[in-house]
Amino acid sequence: MAVLPLQMAIGERSARWAAQWAARLERRLEIERDRIGLWLPVAIGAGISAWFIVPHPNAWAGLLALSLAMTVAGRLFGGGARWGMIVSRGALAAGAGVALVWGHSWVAAGPVVARPVSTSFSGIIRSIEPMPARTATRLIIEPIGRSDLPARVRLSLADRDLPGSPLVAGAGIGLRARLMPPPGPTLPGGYDFARRAWFDGIGAVGSVIGRPVLATGTGDTAREGLRARLSRHIQSQLPASGGGIASALATGDRGAISDADSDAMQKSGLAHLLSISGLHVTAVVGGAIFLLMRLLALNQRLALRHNIPLLAAAGGAIAGVGYTLLTGAEVPTVRSCIAALLVLAALAMGREAVTLRLVAAGALLVMLLWPEAVVGPSFQLSFTAVTVIVALHEHPRTQALLERRGEGVIGSFFRVVFGLIITGIAIEAALTPIALFHFHQAGLYGAFANVVAIPLTTFVIMPAEALALALDTVGAGAPAWWVVGKSLDLLLAIAHGVAAAPGAVYTLPRPSAWGFAFAVSGMLWLLLWHSDWRWWGCAPILGGCALMAAAPVPDLLVTNDGRHVAIRLENGDFATLRARAGDYVRDQLGEAAGSDVAMLALADLPGSECNADMCRWTMTHGGRQWRIMATRSNYRVDGPEMLAACAAADIVIADRWLPDQCKPRWIAFDRDDFDRHGGVAVYLDQPRIVTAIDPADAHPWRRPPQVSGNDEADPPTSPAP
Repeated sequence: MAVLPLQMAIGERSARWAAQWAARLERRLEIERDRIGLWLPVAIGAGISAWFIVPHPNAWAGLLALSLAMTVAGRLFGGGARWGMIVSRGALAAGAGVALVWGHSWVAAGPVVARPVSTSFSGIIRSIEPMPARTATRLIIEPIGRSDLPARVRLSLADRDLPGSPLVAGAGIGLRARLMPPPGPTLPGGYDFARRAWFDGIGAVGSVIGRPVLATGTGDTAREGLRARLSRHIQSQLPASGGGIASALATGDRGAISDADSDAMQKSGLAHLLSISGLHVTAVVGGAIFLLMRLLALNQRLALRHNIPLLAAAGGAIAGVGYTLLTGAEVPTVRSCIAALLVLAALAMGREAVTLRLVAAGALLVMLLWPEAVVGPSFQLSFTAVTVIVALHEHPRTQALLERRGEGVIGSFFRVVFGLIITGIAIEAALTPIALFHFHQAGLYGAFANVVAIPLTTFVIMPAEALALALDTVGAGAPAWWVVGKSLDLLLAIAHGVAAAPGAVYTLPRPSAWGFAFAVSGMLWLLLWHSDWRWWGCAPILGGCALMAAAPVPDLLVTNDGRHVAIRLENGDFATLRARAGDYVRDQLGEAAGSDVAMLALADLPGSECNADMCRWTMTHGGRQWRIMATRSNYRVDGPEMLAACAAADIVIADRWLPDQCKPRWIAFDRDDFDRHGGVAVYLDQPRIVTAIDPADAHPWRRPPQVSGNDEADPPTSPAP
């Protein structure tokens, strides 16, 4: 009988503790009441991310049911408390995110070519992307009258095969092309183009065979797009990558930037300058407002009778929208334009312009229009950077540190530089986990490189380029182009110098998804709250970064075609099965391995046995020796010889089909395996295998509707426009 009073006492104590905890939480939330709304886009984004992570429609329906149950539970058990309201509305928002991206995937649905095929067809050119650095042009084409082809295909056309007339969006074209399904990730943790192609409506990728034929008359009657003409003009004024960067700043066309310069910009933390986003849109809008205010103020009557700042803001909005359209209206640019318009609207209404509410509104609008962008690096990097800037500079300590104190020119200069440095360091710290997760590398000196590069780009390169283009209308742009060229040379010198500095790049193999989730959750907690409990976010940030840093290095990497293998050596370097693997393949293998060191050739290493058909070598890991064999050609190997080699190996890797009798000691990978699982990473210390594709994944781009892509006769000489 004594047990019952004890249970009652424990129950009362627990209830009292729960009531005290709920009261403390309610007081905290009362302090943060103005910040609670900032978590609405976070909840929607969490639902969108969950849809991409969970592999099956039944599980997506389960997510919707769970969100509904939590919505009801928050209402029932919250008792009108603020925490109950947060649980209820947050769960409802997460469910809305799941439904939003699920519905968007239905809207984007389109057939995908079932297999590689060479075929001829006519179509309409929908977009043109010149890539001078690769001597090619990328086209998006809509086939005409071919129900056996996808609605849109993306093709690469070599410059040597360009037709005599200029390519124009909207023109008809006839061609022969090699088509293949949009590829999935090459290796575990790699970029999944098939997912992006699905939402872009692209059902096949490939290359044009020979020279295409433009529809009769379209080359003469259709006008070449302003963006293409402007890019070509800029590149004619500035050679090599300088012209490529200048055209990227003006039109968003990055095709003329060499791989070496692009890589240097990436490693130095300056790659964001090449993607039209907030910095560029802000510079255009701000420049337009500054110029309009000065010009309008010259008219005394206008200045006295009208609101010049409001008129200038309207002009800045028009300039921002025009710049967005000129540069191709890509998602990052549209996102930045929306944010700029919201800022201008706030200024017009006399409200505080740059706040976290504005950032949240911009994020929410992007999610509604392009929910799939949430899981991409562009969305995550840009919104994280803006959130860091706003949260840092609205903090009272930062404002007190950087406020004007009536100092002279030198003191003001150093105050601005100091502000740029601490802002850059904060941004780099916040973006590093995102860059490591998506790109497996991050620059360590980007904050200091940006202190020079951002003012150089914003206040020298872009204004000088705008002036040069304006002066070119009267043939007097040469001096301004000289300034632009020298400034771009300085920018590239900074990029290459920083990228080549010792320890400039920190690399990781495929990092932990859980670690990334913890780090991002902690950053959001730290940035979105403003009271002392924001510092609780440091724990998941540190824990998540530790999990990411502890990511194991794979011992074997095999690409999704089974042809290319990277082997980890005892000293930590990597060697490749095929010495002639291209730069793209080597870069992919290096990213997945978390190594930026040039890879050796396996055949050149002592202890390897290689001939034209296969290689065999031994690795020591996990306290045992592993005997590995990989094929290097498509030539048939005699049956008994192959079976004997299989039996002597622990692991067999082949880009062909292996006979069922091939039984290595542990595992064999052949073409069927790579078709089902994609690329693989093998860890030998505790033997396990990670694949690029989960066979149970039922997302629509994994199991799309297919069309046959039958071969056809040669294209007509005058394809329909």
